[in-house]
Amino acid sequence: MTGYGHVVHDDGQYKVNVEVKTLNSKFLDASIRLPKALTDKEIEVRNLLNEKLERGKVSLMIDIQLYGAGEVRQTYNETLFLAYYAGLKKLADRVLAPYDQLFELALNSPDVIQSTAEEGTPDELWIAVRNVLLEAIRQCEAFRTDEGKTLMAKFIQYIHSIENSLRDIEALDETRILRMREKLKSNIVDFFGESGYDVNRLEQEIIYYIEKFDIHEERVRLQTHLDYFIQALKEPQSNGKKLGFIAQEIGREINTIGSKANDASIQKLVVLMKEELEKIKEQLGNVL
Repeated sequence: MTGYGHVVHDDGQYKVNVEVKTLNSKFLDASIRLPKALTDKEIEVRNLLNEKLERGKVSLMIDIQLYGAGEVRQTYNETLFLAYYAGLKKLADRVLAPYDQLFELALNSPDVIQSTAEEGTPDELWIAVRNVLLEAIRQCEAFRTDEGKTLMAKFIQYIHSIENSLRDIEALDETRILRMREKLKSNIVDFFGESGYDVNRLEQEIIYYIEKFDIHEERVRLQTHLDYFIQALKEPQSNGKKLGFIAQEIGREINTIGSKANDASIQKLVVLMKEELEKIKEQLGNVL
C-alpha cells in the first residue's frame, strides 16, 4: 500500500529532514539513505521501520544540517609531522628524489591529523532525528490508513454488486428447474411418443438431472463467503492473505454456478460476478 510522510525539524542547532515513501510489497524491503553523522544508527533506524511498518517497499531519506558546522573539527600533531617530513627528506636526498610529494606524505602519515569531533552520533542529535523519523512514519501510516479506507469502500461496493447478481440468479433459479423439467419431458415425448416411455423411469431421470444441475448449495456457500469477506474487512488486524483466500473461494463458487446452471440468463450474471471479483483481486495486492 502506498504511503508518504515528510517532516522537517529546525531547532536552531540541527535541521533534520526526513522523508518516508512506501509501495506495496509482501515483505518489508527498506532502502535507507543516511548522512555520515548517523551511520552508527542504521540498525536502530531499521528496527524502527520494522516495528512501525509491517511490510512494504520502503524508501527512507534522512538529511541533517548542523549549524556552526564550519568550526575546525581536526587538529595536527606538528611535532610528529616535522619528524615525518625530516625523515622523508633525508630518504629523498639519499636517492636524489624530488621533494614535491613530501608534504602530502608527511601530512597523511599516521596520527598527524587528529579529529576533535566526537565519534558516533551525539545523543541530542539522535533524539531529535528519532522524533522526526517517528512523526514521518506516523504520517506515512496515516496516509496508508486513508488509502485503506478508500479500498475498503471499493471492496464493499464490489461485494454488494456480486450479491445483487446472486439475488437475480436466485430469482431466475426458481423457474429454471420447472423449465428444465418441462423441456426434458417434452423432448422425451417428442422422441418416444405419449406411450413410448416408462413414466417412473422418466421421473427418475428428471430427478437425476435436476440434482445434477441444482445450484442451491453453491448459492448458499457463495453468500457465506461474501459475508465472511465483509467481516474480515472490518477486523482490526491485517487480513490481506485471508481476504485473498476468501476471494479464491468466492471464485470457485461462481465458476460452479456457471457450469451447473445450464442457463443463458444465469451465465450472463455469472460473467458480471466474475468481472467484479477480478476487480477485487486486482486491489487485494495493495492490502496488508
